[in-house]
Amino acid sequence: MRQWTVDAFASQPFMGNPACIVEPFDAWPEDGWMAALAKENNQAETAYLLRMEPGRYGLRWFTPGTEVPLCGHATLGAAHVLLEELGSAADEIAFDTRFSGELRVRRAGSGYEMDFPSDPPSRIAAPDGLAAALGAQPLEVWAGQYLVAVVENEAAVRTLSPDVPGIAPIGGANGAPGQVIVASLAAESSPYDVVSRFFAPGCGVPEDPTTGSAHCILAPLFADRLGRTPLRFHQAYPGRGGDLECEVVGDRVLIRGQAVTVMETTLRL
Repeated sequence: MRQWTVDAFASQPFMGNPACIVEPFDAWPEDGWMAALAKENNQAETAYLLRMEPGRYGLRWFTPGTEVPLCGHATLGAAHVLLEELGSAADEIAFDTRFSGELRVRRAGSGYEMDFPSDPPSRIAAPDGLAAALGAQPLEVWAGQYLVAVVENEAAVRTLSPDVPGIAPIGGANGAPGQVIVASLAAESSPYDVVSRFFAPGCGVPEDPTTGSAHCILAPLFADRLGRTPLRFHQAYPGRGGDLECEVVGDRVLIRGQAVTVMETTLRL
């Protein structure tokens, strides 16, 4: 059985967000087996595929700690493996997921375009302990599937050094606690519109390098704020970072990015 490591939302190796993509199955393995392999891989996500029909696959995602309802970078990685490594002839790939409905990925220039559900957030009061855990006072807090703490500027996002274990119990979002995006408008000199980081100890990921699902929230929030779409986003994980273009279309977000295969391995299982 083969497995690929793909750097998603990256135009070159060792950037963006790595995901492990396992060769498609004819039947789902046991949940415990998938969870154990994800823990062994120790990447933010391991993606599992189920053969259904040409151009259509079942898709599930596991962090080292849990199965998650939506993952952008591992979806991008899965489409990249099917189209580039396994030579699918489909113009686009449809994924059936357990919690997020149908997701579609198609080629777009030198990369890919993902069609994801939009998650417009609602403004809320800052949960108790959030500012202390972040080490910064948010200007605003919003809630979708994850919390969004809007801070003063790009420098504040980049220099943030939070108490990650302190984030783990903080709730207030529609999803599980311990999942917080920190974002701001980018500096005028930056080649993108919005900069962010994502801390997710609640699902076993201290900080995620580039998070497609977070942009289901960020894209409608900042498109409304700036009065335009598409927007360019940069997730500023120290030492890596990833780039996305997001366009809000009705109740969907089109997320565009590139992907690079960095490793092919054989699982002796």
